[in-house]
Amino acid sequence: MYAYNVHTYNRHAKNHLMTRYWIGVVSKSHVDRGVAGGFAQLCHGKAAPLKKMDIGDWFVYYSPKTDMTNGQPLQMFTAIGKIVGESVYQYEMAPDFVPFRRDIQYFKCTPALILPLIPMLSFIKDPKHWGYPFRIGHVEITKADFELIAQAMGVSIKK
Repeated sequence: MYAYNVHTYNRHAKNHLMTRYWIGVVSKSHVDRGVAGGFAQLCHGKAAPLKKMDIGDWFVYYSPKTDMTNGQPLQMFTAIGKIVGESVYQYEMAPDFVPFRRDIQYFKCTPALILPLIPMLSFIKDPKHWGYPFRIGHVEITKADFELIAQAMGVSIKK
């Protein structure tokens, strides 16, 4: 028998009824590792952003650069998928770095430049400072914005 407090039960019930849409901000080299391994890792391995997502939610990576340290500017949406993992888990990459991950089913896609999409994306309030929403590393967006990005990447998210 499972014991749920009212807040935990309501949070899980709500998330299972409503699909949510997310952007994770990660360099392309890190995206490639995640796609190859079928996982997402965000915000330098923090658990909190991954815990906000639920099974069935959609997820897209935005890559500002090719690599985190010495990368070239990229400014593209680089991978897209659906949350499939039931929980967040830790994975030891090095003895002193054990980041949190979440399993994702990635779909074949074509990376898409963000610049042509900026005027149409509702979460970008000021086109002059369009990069501002990405500063936190994990952003929830509307279904319409997600569909626009997915379409630009050649992916249909229709059921």
